[in-house]
Amino acid sequence: MKELVFATNNKNKVAEVEVKLHGAFNIKTLAELGCHDDIPETADSLEGNALQKARFVYERYHCNCFADDTGLEVEALNGAPGVYTARYAGESKDPDANMNKLLTALTNESNRKARFRTIIALIIDGQETLFEGRVDGTIRTEKCGQKGFGYDPIFQPDGYDKTFAELPLEVKNHIGHRGKAVEKLIAYLNNK
Repeated sequence: MKELVFATNNKNKVAEVEVKLHGAFNIKTLAELGCHDDIPETADSLEGNALQKARFVYERYHCNCFADDTGLEVEALNGAPGVYTARYAGESKDPDANMNKLLTALTNESNRKARFRTIIALIIDGQETLFEGRVDGTIRTEKCGQKGFGYDPIFQPDGYDKTFAELPLEVKNHIGHRGKAVEKLIAYLNNK
C-alpha cells in the first residue's frame, strides 16, 4: 500500500479523503508524522497556501505528501472571504464567528451566489502538481443542519434544497469541492 502524508490534523478533512481513497493509499496525518508545528499559510492565494504547506512537510520530513487549502468565495463580497476563509472573523478560526460575520455582511444583499474551491498540492519525489475542485451554490440566510464543519450550515450547493450540514457525508463527498479535488488527485496517482 502506498503511503502519503496529508498535511493536516483536521479529522473531518481526513475522513472525507479516506472515504474517496477506498483503502488504496495509507494516509498519515501530521501528528502521525510527529509534526506539531503550526505550518504557515501566508500566501495570497489558495494555490500558494496549499503549496506552502506541502513544501513545508516535504522539505522537513522528506516524504511524499499533499496539502489542501479551501476558500469560500462570495460573489457579492468580491470573492471574500477567499484565502481568509478559516480566519474570516479572526485568528481563533471560530466557525460560528466566521458564519455570523458572513451572514451579517450579506444582511441586505440579494446576490448570495458563492462557491467553494479546494486546491490540493501534491509533491512526489520533488515534483509538484495542483488539483482543483469546485462547487457552486448560495449562502443561506440562517444556519441549517448539524453535520459537516466550517461554513457547511449556511452553504447550499446548486441543485439541492439542503445545506452541506444537512446532507449525508456520502452526498457531500460526491458533489463537494474537496471530493472533486481528491478524485483528480486519485486519478493522477493511479496513473503514476
